[in-house]
Amino acid sequence: MSADWPVTLRGVTESLVTTLGPNDRWNVAALGLQAPTDENPIVGRTWGRTRTRRNFTERGQAVVQFTSDPMLFVEATHSITEREEPVLAAAHAAVEIDVERRRSGREGGTEWVDWALSPVDVTVFDREVPTTNRGYNAVVEATVAASRLDVASYDTAMLLDRLRYFESVVERCGGPAEREAFTRLDELIDADW
Repeated sequence: MSADWPVTLRGVTESLVTTLGPNDRWNVAALGLQAPTDENPIVGRTWGRTRTRRNFTERGQAVVQFTSDPMLFVEATHSITEREEPVLAAAHAAVEIDVERRRSGREGGTEWVDWALSPVDVTVFDREVPTTNRGYNAVVEATVAASRLDVASYDTAMLLDRLRYFESVVERCGGPAEREAFTRLDELIDADW
């Protein structure tokens, strides 16, 4: 059985993915989806030996979800988040996928694996008129910068500068949800600004 993705992907689209762990709970993590090309299907890349990588390897299946809740991105990228059910309440759409290991490599001392993601079943919960909230985008970008703070090949001072910039964007352009999410990110990374 096969399905189509519920959205058009271009560049790297940030999503959340739930994978079933050995404890029969669904681990929630962020996963960038690389848009398909003529040569490649949609690909997700895992970095390091994460729960997502382990669960992809052991189960070969997962649920990709599209959401606009900034707190979910913060929690998924900087804490261990597990759920009883695979689909998040704040998901606008959920895509059950089959996962196939494609290639792997090493960058900056960290091992990565590319996974081909094939949709099996799609559920669209709601369609909303997309809007651009710079505060939301800044929270998502901040989670990426913060996830690299402990990676030796990245300049910590530069990452902290980015985080300060993103914080100022959230203050100027974000709403209460974005400000709350950034505050939570700050608590979770406990970086010395």
